[in-house]
Amino acid sequence: MPFTMIRQDITKMKVDAIVNAANTDLAMGGGVCGAIFYAAGADKLQKACDRLSPINTGEAVITPGFALPAKYVIHTAGPVYRQEKPEESEKLLRLSYTNSLETALDNKCESIAFPLISSGIYGYPKKEALQVAVLAIKDFLAEHDMEVYLVIFDRNSYEVSEKLLKDVESYIDEKYVEEHYVSRFEEDTADRGLVSLNEISPRVPKELSQKRSFAKKATLTAANTLDNFIEKLDEPFNTTLLRLIDAKGKSDTEVYKRANIDRKLFSKIRTGKGYTPSKRTILALAIALELTLEETDDLLERAGYALSHSQKFDVIVEFFIINGKYDIFEINEVLFKYDQPLLGAGS
Repeated sequence: MPFTMIRQDITKMKVDAIVNAANTDLAMGGGVCGAIFYAAGADKLQKACDRLSPINTGEAVITPGFALPAKYVIHTAGPVYRQEKPEESEKLLRLSYTNSLETALDNKCESIAFPLISSGIYGYPKKEALQVAVLAIKDFLAEHDMEVYLVIFDRNSYEVSEKLLKDVESYIDEKYVEEHYVSRFEEDTADRGLVSLNEISPRVPKELSQKRSFAKKATLTAANTLDNFIEKLDEPFNTTLLRLIDAKGKSDTEVYKRANIDRKLFSKIRTGKGYTPSKRTILALAIALELTLEETDDLLERAGYALSHSQKFDVIVEFFIINGKYDIFEINEVLFKYDQPLLGAGS
């Protein structure tokens, strides 16, 4: 593991395998398929494909990557979307991802990059195509360790839940935009000598502080069992993390997989030895442990970090914590939509 979405040309991905959304004849096509053939060396790749064709929809086969940075190309035939048979289309699309991942595993690949299969000329609705991709990859990573990338060419190549985006935008407007407006007003007014920052601060920012305090209190749960170690402010970060894992009744494996971080990185964090993880990694662990906002703030503080309403990334993550939404893949979909760094993977 981990799993991340990235904006990149898939033919330039330096991974063990890239996935080609192929046709059942494994013939060179247009779009991403054509780009992969061209970058690999069309004649050599086509000859390799001819020895394996035809394949069934949902099936996956593997060829060398030839001139590509990737060692292999895994070819899978995604379904043409049938509006009258959405369940069948979903089953076949999921098979494309699962069989590609199993093929990569069989060939000892440690990293793989996918396009958003069937979302182009095959007509699969982008929002549903993304959901199938994420669920298939998530289920695979629950049992196996592999770096998985979903390569999105641009932000318009996929869609996130409209309702979720509206809720997030509303929260950003309330927390991020308002605070930025107040901050700019304060600085501008003080720079012109109209009033000092000390005179302004007790007034307008106080309301923001009250909102923040209210949001924290609203998310507090009966976490009295954690009080005995939360109060130890000098406790090392890794010690606090291990106590939280025990207090929440979770295993190490469950936590690092839910946090979308690599097992080696988690082991490094666990042993301590002077290593402090990044803020994004800590937030990923907070999501995996389903911490309240109060608990998240405490965990961040132990590593010298804090959530800030001046950072859109922080505001988005805070929205999910306050609303009890702890699916890191869903959070990353929204972060990706807003051009923000993702939680866990690569952090």
